[in-house]
Amino acid sequence: MARFPSFVYGRGDEPDARFTLANERTYLAWIRTALALVAAGVALEVLGLDLNPGLRLAASIVLVVAGTLVPALAWISWARTERALREDKALPASLLGTVLMVAVTVAGVLVTLAVIMR
Repeated sequence: MARFPSFVYGRGDEPDARFTLANERTYLAWIRTALALVAAGVALEVLGLDLNPGLRLAASIVLVVAGTLVPALAWISWARTERALREDKALPASLLGTVLMVAVTVAGVLVTLAVIMR
């Protein structure tokens, strides 16, 4: 029976299950992070806090967009890491930390400005 995705499982040898499971746990942690980003973005806008509406909306959009982007990047990172494990190669770098850092920093700056300008 073929496993999905074949571009990952069709290469190399089966790695130690502990490494595969650790890679999967990391992927699931990124999914939880994405859910938190989306929830924070929605909550920021729905609660209608007494903040500058334009800046509040911009911060909400940044958080929701980041929460939408992170799962796709997490899946790509999972696949690249799993393939590297199967081919006994060095683990690839991930863009997820950088994307998350930029999104949270931008949202934080926007919310800070919204608080100052109210």
